[in-house]
Formats: sequence, structure tokens, C-alpha cells
Amino acid sequence: MKCDEIRERMPDVAAGFSQATAEESNHLAICATCAEQLKSMRATMALLDEWQVPEPSPYFDVRLQAKLREEMAKQPAGWLHWFRRPVLAAALTVVMGVGIGVIFTRSGHHRHPIDAVVVAPPGSAVSDLQTLDNNHDLYSDFELLDDLDVQQNVTANP
Repeated sequence: MKCDEIRERMPDVAAGFSQATAEESNHLAICATCAEQLKSMRATMALLDEWQVPEPSPYFDVRLQAKLREEMAKQPAGWLHWFRRPVLAAALTVVMGVGIGVIFTRSGHHRHPIDAVVVAPPGSAVSDLQTLDNNHDLYSDFELLDDLDVQQNVTANP
């Protein structure tokens, strides 16, 4: 048995929830490190068993309730107290949403998510089409392209 395997069950054995198996007992007899760790865990568990929870003061609940009532009765102070009102908080959320929407719609050109995902090698048909799409405004105003007779450069292969 390996030390890692026995360390998984060691807390249960130290607390008395289960007994060590024969294989675990043999390992504990051979391995001084694991035996020392089990002994230390058993001592810790014994200390925890002896510990007594202190009793709270008999007037603790009464004082806590009084303090809560005082705090709730206080007038909210500061400029953020209006955040506690749901209507104002909702209105602020709507205004912020509209503002962010206006900022994004006024920004120049929008890229489609697919443009960022497709990465084509240079010189491929997809790369050429992406270049044409990205430079559409430049090519649409380039009058020399309209005057070229592209079909003359194509040779027929029999």
C-alpha cells in the first residue's frame, strides 16, 4: 500500500469512524511517517472532543435585536442611499444600458464574429475574398478596375 492511499482514509480512522484494514495496519507498522501522522491526528481529534462550546450571554439575543432596530430606524446617510430603492436602481440600470448601446452602435464598422474565427492562408480563395470584403470601399472607388478587360488574360486549356 502507498502512503497516498492511506492518507485518504486517515482522518476517518483517526476520528474512529472506521477501523484500519489489515493492509493499512501493516503499512502503519512499516512506515514511520504515516504512523506519526495518524498519532498526531488522533491527538488532535481527542482535543477537539474535549472542547466545550462557550454559552452565549443570556441577553445576547435581546441586545442584538435592539441594535438591529436602532440601525433600521436610522436615516440613510450618504449619496448612495438611493441605491436601496429598487425603482431608482432599475432606472439607473436602464440608462446605463442605453448609454452603452449608443456607444457601441456609433462605433465605426462592425466585424462579424466569423471574421475573427476564419484564418485563411495567404493566397487562398478564402483569403482573397476576405481581402476584397475588407477593402470594398477602396476597390469600389478605384475606376481603373472597371476599364480592365479581365477576360482577355484568361487562356483556354483544351
